Amino acid sequence: MQKNAKGLLLALAAVLMAVAPVFSVSADTEPLIPRQILFGNPVKASPRISPDGTRLAYLAPSDKGVLNVWLRTIGKQDDAQVTNDTHRGIRIHFWAEDGKHIFYVQDLGGDENWHVYSVDLETKQVRDLTPYQGVRAANIMLDKKFPQQMLVGLNLRDRRVFDMYRVDLETGAVVPDTQNPGDVLGWVTDPEFQIRACQAQNPRDASTVVRVRDNRDAPWRDLAILPFGENGGVVDFAADGKSLYFTTSMGADTTRLVRIDAATGKELETIARDPKVDLGDAIIHPDTKKVQAVGFSYLKNEWRVLDPAIREDFAALAKLGRGEFYLGGRDRADKTWLIVYQVDDGPVAWYAYDRPTKKAELLFVNQPDLATYKLAKMEPVVIKARDGFQLVSYLTLPPGAKGRVPLVLNVHGGPWGRDGWGFDPEAQWLANRGYACLQVNFRGSTGFGKKFLHAGDMQWGVGSMQHDLTDAVKWAVAKGIADPKKICIYGGSYGGYATLAGLVFTPELYACGVDIVGPSNVKTLFQAMPAYWAPFKRQFVLQVGDVENDEAFNRKISPLFHAENIRVPLIVAQGANDPRVNIREADQIVKAMRDKNLPVTYVVYTDEGHGFARPNNRLDFYGRVDEFLAKQLGGRFQPWEKIEGTSAEVR
Repeated sequence: MQKNAKGLLLALAAVLMAVAPVFSVSADTEPLIPRQILFGNPVKASPRISPDGTRLAYLAPSDKGVLNVWLRTIGKQDDAQVTNDTHRGIRIHFWAEDGKHIFYVQDLGGDENWHVYSVDLETKQVRDLTPYQGVRAANIMLDKKFPQQMLVGLNLRDRRVFDMYRVDLETGAVVPDTQNPGDVLGWVTDPEFQIRACQAQNPRDASTVVRVRDNRDAPWRDLAILPFGENGGVVDFAADGKSLYFTTSMGADTTRLVRIDAATGKELETIARDPKVDLGDAIIHPDTKKVQAVGFSYLKNEWRVLDPAIREDFAALAKLGRGEFYLGGRDRADKTWLIVYQVDDGPVAWYAYDRPTKKAELLFVNQPDLATYKLAKMEPVVIKARDGFQLVSYLTLPPGAKGRVPLVLNVHGGPWGRDGWGFDPEAQWLANRGYACLQVNFRGSTGFGKKFLHAGDMQWGVGSMQHDLTDAVKWAVAKGIADPKKICIYGGSYGGYATLAGLVFTPELYACGVDIVGPSNVKTLFQAMPAYWAPFKRQFVLQVGDVENDEAFNRKISPLFHAENIRVPLIVAQGANDPRVNIREADQIVKAMRDKNLPVTYVVYTDEGHGFARPNNRLDFYGRVDEFLAKQLGGRFQPWEKIEGTSAEVR
């Protein structure tokens, strides 16, 4: 149940509609940032370099304001649109290894049944490579030595599991490659593009099982088992095809990167570890399969360069500024890198980095208009919970703020995810309106070791996961940051659940709430899980609780059964086609509140799923919340206006 909006909005920010009137409180305040700049489409985003290094594919709006794939020859200004999505917009695209096609994935109205499409760059013909209704594509793999092939997982045979299929990119033929025995969650290819490793989850005890086979015709055998409570899994094959890169927390609290023998499972070497935080990114050279650098992110990401061949490159890239950079792609010759660069108070930028000269050239930023506004700093803070746990958090204050201000507690989804440092359009929007934005990595968040992660087991609602949020609010009040009478709890997915839980279990803390696609009854959430979640459902039971068989426990942690405790106004926003948190979750909490004459605004987006992908819908949603927060907390706002093309229904 990840909070899709956050990752989505990182790259999505530009004008879709005519800019609405902007209002400020007085002449000496900063201008309001229009919502279109923060939550509309980007001007340009997500560049991908062609294998031969001569062309750049990127996302940009069409003349109809819908995100599509565009193509540019590097060094020229011959930009041309190569796809023609007319409604939902394309968000994920990548090059075929032949350099003649571009792939993109798309679902229907947010149902997350992803299809993989191929665009022939010469003929402009678009082909659906996975043309099966109600079937989801996953685990897409390509290999430069086999440029006419794609491996893709499809739940075609059985909606609960993904078998692997080999697709001929010339003919479109889809041929079964490897059948899922029923418990496999992911697959790994060897240097010859053969599936020779997989990661499964035992449905009885939720342990992670790594299996390998010596060749595609050999039987599978268990190589390593991580009991429930341990973290880790397969990363990739090493160049020899006889060993695997593997992450594991066995024998320690945090995950480390190791290399293990593919025949015995014996740990051959430890490549990288940090006692404070789990392994983050690992950069592995696509040809040599050498681990070149790893990232560890506690407060911010820190790179450790392991390959001397790129040490000077990382040193040069670190001089781009005070922000963080990530490798977004490279050409086949490994001479040109695409670099994603982010700061907390400016737009996301993409650079073309030339390795021979060690020079980085700015390609574009996602939203140039952000540079005309004063943005807020995001400060990492560590908050001590009532029992001593350290909660890595991020505080964004209105520029120039003095004294107490209204606070929005912005709770991340998952819950097995985390907040991090960098540009966050929600944090900037809230700070610009005059609110402090506090984002807390409560226990159960990932990245901080297995003790911290599993301290959140069985702790939803009335347990320590919610206590951490409560403690963070009290910290902000005690520090003189937050006005205790003007605090909103806000979030999507698990963050939406936490919003409801906050309003029913600690109603005295909050002046209002905003619930985006949040569960209200954990039992019905479990009952409506997508079929393809079945292989890892046991993990949910162990980490959340057996809500389907323990009615008392479910009623204890489910906000639905405590709706009468809500004392303050609430917005509930829901995608009608959400496959993760069924619309029933929103319907039932709204009904329970209205049965008790409690104030709730209910907005359904009929062509959305788990989060709001279409900018028309995002602009409608944030406009409604803009006015709502101003009314409840007293901040500034840009008036809501009816957005053409939104599917919003107020129910």
